[in-house]
Formats: sequence, C-alpha cells, structure tokens
Amino acid sequence: MSDYQQYIAEKEKIDFFIHKGFRIKEVEENLEGSFLVLERRDSQKEISHEETLHIKHADSRKYFASLLIKQHQQQEN
Repeated sequence: MSDYQQYIAEKEKIDFFIHKGFRIKEVEENLEGSFLVLERRDSQKEISHEETLHIKHADSRKYFASLLIKQHQQQEN
C-alpha cells in the first residue's frame, strides 16, 4: 500500500467512527504509532460502545489531533 493510500485508509476509519457519533476518549502514543480510543455514549451518559484504532501514519495523527482540538473546543462552549 502506498503512503498516501495508508493515510486515506486511516482517515476514512477515523471519519467512519466520528460520523457514527463516537468521540475521542484517549490517545496513547508509542514508537509504533498511536492507539486512538473512541467512545459512543448513550442518552444516559453511559459508555455504550468503545473502539480502538491503531494509527500509524503521521498525517493521520495530525488529522485526529485537529479533530481532538475541535472536540475540546466544543466541550468548552
């Protein structure tokens, strides 16, 4: 898989979960990339589902970082 195709595949996975109502809960960085933990809460604020994505591409990590900043700004407002 080319470098660009890897980025697009990872970005599409992130977008898929974000559009399904998931929010970024936690990020763990290590030498193998990032492990992105996403959660979707039900109406009673209980965790209904949690997913973990392994993000390896640097541009994908920049992408979810921008989403995390937007998410944080929305929580503040």
